[in-house]
Amino acid sequence: MEDNNKNALYCSHCGTLIEGDDYEEVGGEIVCIGCYEHHTTTCDRCGNVVWLDDSYGDEYTTLCSHCYHNHYTRCSCCDALLHEDDCYHLNGDDYCSDCYHEEVDRCRNIHDYGYKPEPVFYGDGNRFFGVELEIDGAGKDDDNAEQLLKIANATQDRIYIKGDGSLDDGMEIVTHPMSLNYHKGFCWDELMKKAIYLGYRSHQTSTCGLHVHVNRNCLGESREEQDEVISRILYFVEHHWNELLKFSRRSEYAMNRWASRYGYENSARAILDKAKKGNNGRYAAVNLMNYSTIEFRMFRGTLKLNTFMATLELVNAIINVALDYSEEGLHKLSWSEFVSSITEPELIAYLKERRLYINDITAIEEDL
Repeated sequence: MEDNNKNALYCSHCGTLIEGDDYEEVGGEIVCIGCYEHHTTTCDRCGNVVWLDDSYGDEYTTLCSHCYHNHYTRCSCCDALLHEDDCYHLNGDDYCSDCYHEEVDRCRNIHDYGYKPEPVFYGDGNRFFGVELEIDGAGKDDDNAEQLLKIANATQDRIYIKGDGSLDDGMEIVTHPMSLNYHKGFCWDELMKKAIYLGYRSHQTSTCGLHVHVNRNCLGESREEQDEVISRILYFVEHHWNELLKFSRRSEYAMNRWASRYGYENSARAILDKAKKGNNGRYAAVNLMNYSTIEFRMFRGTLKLNTFMATLELVNAIINVALDYSEEGLHKLSWSEFVSSITEPELIAYLKERRLYINDITAIEEDL
């Protein structure tokens, strides 16, 4: 008896008997129309039909194994599918454009001026100081920056370094927010000595400043409360401008250029109103243009540890009197009364050097 099924076709996937020409071929195998429609797909690059289980790609692109492994890769950071022409390579890894630039920025020792990472707060309490210390004279040098970063960031990322167009041949050391006590325990001494060893200077330049940011929310719970305290800070600065100019180690010309005063008014609120008009931009003695901080910009840069600490302690003392005194009390507060309440030895020593501590005078040590 003749075998009617000896030339019959069966689907290689599901085993169904195929009648007539109602089939397709996938990789040389016969497949019924049902399996073809439900279990195969087409490579978007070469057009070959492949089984769904053997396809590569993502929700937007379908690829066969050959095209995927020879012409595509994935971002080692976000796992995005990348054509070889759109791939960025760094240290043996593949990246998409966004991840590549983020990784380059993270690994770079000297960041662009606009770089601003998410702040990390170090220390206890509610008052934190973020420092921008400009150093100049030994280059915007990536190797030098790496040496400084190794000292400061041995265990945690506590500083970063940026370029600054106002410097001739230097860079800017920027800290994450730190409490005053944390700054005092930080490796500033080692960091400054290394910068000096590398050839940098700060005070002994015409370009460098020392800027101190203080978190605004330590001044009050609401913006209105904070503004009241800020108005008294501005009042104190204007009331004692001559002493602060002497403390800053800046010339009147440099102060007008980089940290100009708002000008004395009869009331703290009037000075604040003038400051809020923003005519000085950020180049004000006390810059109010940042939403989360106020910035004391009046100080000349320094690589002398005692001068640096005295500067932070002075800013802290100014904030204390603005919190503790009324406007009337500040009006009556003389400079000698203000400094007589200071107990920090670094600040007292510096005030004596600058002949700003009552009647005591001491020898001035060289600043760097």
